[in-house]
Amino acid sequence: MSNFKPPDSKREEFRKYLERAGVMDALTKVLVSLYEEPEKPDDALEYIRLNLGGITEVDVEVQTLKKELEEAKAKINELKTKLVKYEADEGTD
Repeated sequence: MSNFKPPDSKREEFRKYLERAGVMDALTKVLVSLYEEPEKPDDALEYIRLNLGGITEVDVEVQTLKKELEEAKAKINELKTKLVKYEADEGTD
């Protein structure tokens, strides 16, 4: 029974886990946001539900895809320019 940990130890482990996972930051941000609202919403819990998401994996993926799209568009334009130049050079031969 060497795996026994007092409740305080388990609680502290859980708190560290929440901090590492970013949960504490997310909760703090949404609570500060609610505190700073000039007009407090009638349903604070609903406000938290709607605003807790913050940056999600989907948001990060969308940003990554937008960046990749911009890079691909730039490469396409570069290749089109090279193709036009190549075709112009071929026409003079």
